[in-house]
Amino acid sequence: MIGVIDTDGECAEWAFPAEPGAVRTARHAVRGALHAWGLEAVGDVTVLLVSELVTNSLRYASGPIGVRLERRNPAADGPAGGPALLVEVSDPLPDPPRERVAEADDEGGRGLHLVAASSQRWGTRHGKSGKTVWFELALPGE
Repeated sequence: MIGVIDTDGECAEWAFPAEPGAVRTARHAVRGALHAWGLEAVGDVTVLLVSELVTNSLRYASGPIGVRLERRNPAADGPAGGPALLVEVSDPLPDPPRERVAEADDEGGRGLHLVAASSQRWGTRHGKSGKTVWFELALPGE
């Protein structure tokens, strides 16, 4: 079952079960929230990166997967360089992901490279139970 945790204002947050359909469902939820906020310009890259991170969570973790979007306003957050979209994907596995160089024939190993190459900032942090991988995208034209 999918739980919408919070959709007030400029933040949306969901919890998805660690099941194969979670990737598709997370993409749909993220695209819907971005459409509601008028942020279609960053929709494709956001959905791609969320897909990669949720897939990683499914591959290595066995608990619920959290996805959180936050539309950030630089006036409220200080000198961040402009409006941005913060995206977080959380799971109960405490081990941080490691970026690696995938060989041409490798079927995986490109997710974190895509996150690093496509976002203006990214990182990981430990929580009370598990970890969060986050990335930030600049919001053009705002």
